[in-house]
Amino acid sequence: MEEEILDSNSKNNNIKELDKKTCTGCMACKNVCHKKAIIIKENNEGFKYPEIDENLCINCGLCKKVCPVLTKLQENENEIKVYSCKNKNEEVRMKSSSGGIFTLIAKYIIENNGVVFGARFNELLEVVHDYIENIDDIGLFRGSKYVQSYIGDSYKKVREFLNNNKKVLFTGTPCQVEGLLTYLGKDYDNLYTQDFVCHGVPSPKVWRKYLEYKKYDGSYPININFRRKDILGWSNYQVSYKYSNKEENNHHDNDPYMKIFLKNLSLRMSCFNCKFKKIKRKSDITVADFWGINNVKPEMNDETGISALLVNSKKGLEIFENIKEDMIFEEANIEDIIKYNSCISKSTNYNEKREEFFKDLETISFEKLIDKYL
Repeated sequence: MEEEILDSNSKNNNIKELDKKTCTGCMACKNVCHKKAIIIKENNEGFKYPEIDENLCINCGLCKKVCPVLTKLQENENEIKVYSCKNKNEEVRMKSSSGGIFTLIAKYIIENNGVVFGARFNELLEVVHDYIENIDDIGLFRGSKYVQSYIGDSYKKVREFLNNNKKVLFTGTPCQVEGLLTYLGKDYDNLYTQDFVCHGVPSPKVWRKYLEYKKYDGSYPININFRRKDILGWSNYQVSYKYSNKEENNHHDNDPYMKIFLKNLSLRMSCFNCKFKKIKRKSDITVADFWGINNVKPEMNDETGISALLVNSKKGLEIFENIKEDMIFEEANIEDIIKYNSCISKSTNYNEKREEFFKDLETISFEKLIDKYL
């Protein structure tokens, strides 16, 4: 059966029983396998999935144990505190997707003998998870990147830092955060986690093909900003492509890549039935755009970005108490977050044209793809 990672006749000690429709690609299984029996392969849609090398696998069951889809973590029973907030530093805020709160969190961790893990562009404009130990490098992780990031061996590195008594902030999608927690298998006092309200993760293959389409004079962009706010503001953010000798800015409603993303054509299958979209999350802090702020607290909106901040744990409260002096904030209601940003608890809707879209991705030019689907 195509939907399964491997055949269903095998023992169920490992992830062979995991359906590709539910696998999030968090790579906890690969990180935990001591025998290096798990190989990550990209499918025809450009998403990475684990496969098992039967010659190396000893059926120890560790991969199944750490899979956040197959292993249910204990529910978060903490009272959630909700805030609308923004960084007092307008320059940082303008470089951020929403209110610039991540920068404050990361700065707090690094200043207290810590490292920060997050997603950045590499030299090939791929989105990968990495870590930083210097405040000057926070900008690498700042801003939205609408491509599924490659975790690689980040979970192993997190554990190494934790065991060396370093504070660690791990930021990522909700499934990546829970993947880390199941991988670690125990609580660490020096681990802090931050996720965000996620629409879904787009295919790296779609991104690669789009970059080919966006070449100018034979060259890729040298800088990409998915959420540029200094032209028409936060709610009318632009997607900006900077080349060596020109710059292109598209309103997000008119940018082909963003339209494909927002129409749910390029998302991973697991995103349409996501078990990690919930109000009470396992992360210490959840950050999101506070869409609808004009209907809730209009006086806070100056079109430079407002964050919704969910403090989910005692560690989250520790962070909040240590960064609040650098924020403008007010308490808010979770109902207002849900009302205007339903992705906090609701999976995105499946687009019936998705399968056809990925088939066409193989056979027609991106220009024709845009004409057909947009």
